[in-house]
Amino acid sequence: MEIALVLAIIAIIFVVRSLKIVPQQHAWVVERLGKYDRTLTPGLSFVVPFVDRVAYKHSLKEVPLDVPSQVCITKDNTQLQVDGILYFQVTDPMRASYGSSNYIVAITQLAQTTLRSVIGKMELDKTFEERAHINGGVVEALDEAALNWGVKVLRYEIKDLTPPAAILHAMQAQITAEREKRALIAASEGRRQEQINIATGEREAFIARSEGEKQAEINKAQGEAAAIVAVAEATADAIRKVAQAIQQPGGEQAVQLKVAEKAVEAYSHLARTNNTMIVPGNMSEVATLIGTAMALLKGGKAA
Repeated sequence: MEIALVLAIIAIIFVVRSLKIVPQQHAWVVERLGKYDRTLTPGLSFVVPFVDRVAYKHSLKEVPLDVPSQVCITKDNTQLQVDGILYFQVTDPMRASYGSSNYIVAITQLAQTTLRSVIGKMELDKTFEERAHINGGVVEALDEAALNWGVKVLRYEIKDLTPPAAILHAMQAQITAEREKRALIAASEGRRQEQINIATGEREAFIARSEGEKQAEINKAQGEAAAIVAVAEATADAIRKVAQAIQQPGGEQAVQLKVAEKAVEAYSHLARTNNTMIVPGNMSEVATLIGTAMALLKGGKAA
């Protein structure tokens, strides 16, 4: 009975050690008598106890790896404190097991040296503007070297770029000066546009005033011309009517009477004013004056 019990225990141990259950997204490397034999995929697998052993266990998931912070020197001899994070994935469990004694340390060291090399080719200002270029350069260099380690480098991201305090202060001063410059330029452009708008408004107002004055002068001249024409036409019409009236029977006597009345009226006005005037001493000469006026009138009519 004791021998059967021992054999049963040995059989149970043998079965337990021969059954291997690999989780999803994992790969186990099996060695047989110290030599690589096969890679176990997820699921139930069998191994030979005491002959086969699981030497390495790898996760096939994407792994984030924090790259320690380091000091890098740019092309213009400026120190930068740089730290980043690297994402990689095991693609070949056999190479990951035997290609490097510690592929994580190898990737970390290579990432640091590659980062120093990439930043050393750039000036300080470019390092802040071209992070994508830096990340791409690091990934390209790491991915090529990591093939022998059975690892695929997916991406690298810079978490922080920290220049020295003096450089940071100088950069802040430069940014402040640039913003003040832009503010002054904007203010001067505003004043310039304001002067242009004022000058344009004054010019347009002057043009409008001159156009108004011109139109007013034109209207005034046209009005005066129309008035002169109207007066001339009225005068001509009156003269024609007078001439027609003179030609009527008794018209000449009416004209003589009218002239005599005007002469008497004129002398009466002179008598009421303080004007000094030479007049005939004999008022009978008024008749002579009227006769002279009538003679002139007849002479004009004959002409």
